[in-house]
Amino acid sequence: MTRIEPGAIFEACSTQAGVVTMPAWDDKLAINELLQNWAIWRDAGHWERFQTVWHDDAWMMATWFQGPATEFIRVSRDGWNKGVSILHFLGGSSIDIRAHRAIAQTKMTISQRASVHGCPCDVVCTGRFYDFLEKINDRWAIVIRQPIYEKDRIDPLSPADILGIDREVLQAFPEGYRHLAYIQEQIGYRVKRDMPGLKGKQVEALYERGNRWLEGLAVTPQEFLRDA
Repeated sequence: MTRIEPGAIFEACSTQAGVVTMPAWDDKLAINELLQNWAIWRDAGHWERFQTVWHDDAWMMATWFQGPATEFIRVSRDGWNKGVSILHFLGGSSIDIRAHRAIAQTKMTISQRASVHGCPCDVVCTGRFYDFLEKINDRWAIVIRQPIYEKDRIDPLSPADILGIDREVLQAFPEGYRHLAYIQEQIGYRVKRDMPGLKGKQVEALYERGNRWLEGLAVTPQEFLRDA
C-alpha cells in the first residue's frame, strides 16, 4: 500500500480550484499569528514586541489617532502609563493573499473604560480590523490598519448609577461608533468622524483600496485621511 505523506494532497492542489496550497496555508498561519500578536502585545503593554507587527513605514487609522505606527506605539504607551484603558478581543479572520500582498479582515471588539460625566462606564464597539499586509524579506507585517466600526454601546459599571448623556452631542457621531467617540472626546481625544461603518461610501472605498492593494497597485495613507 502506498503511504501518502501528510500535506501531500494540499501541495498538489491548485488555488485556482479554491483549495489553499501548503505554501499559501503557511502564509495564512503566519498572518493569523501576527493578528493575534497585535492584540495581545498591545493590550499587555509589550511595546518592543508590538513594534514587530508593523513595517517601518506602517500607518494606523483609529477613531482617536491617525498617523505612523511608530507614533501610534508612542501615544499608546503614554496612554497606558496614564491609565487609559482600551482592550481588544478578536474573533475569526478572513485572509486574501496575492503574491507578496494580503488583505485580512478580523472580527474584533474594542472595550474602553472611562468616566463619563462622573459616572464610571464601559463602552464596547464591535467591528472588523481591515489590514493591508505585505511580505518583505520573508516577513509578513502590517502596512496599513483601518478598523471598520459596526455598532457600539455604553453601560455604567454599577447598575445603580444613572448615566446622563448629551443626546445632541451623541447623535452627531457616526452610528457605528458614536458611544465610543463620545467617551473618547470626554477624556480629551479628538475623534475622526468619517470612519468606515458596516455600510456606506467609506467602507465601499476601503474595499476598493483593498482590491487595488491585491492587484499590486499603490495605496497611500493620504487616501484614508481625506475621506469625507
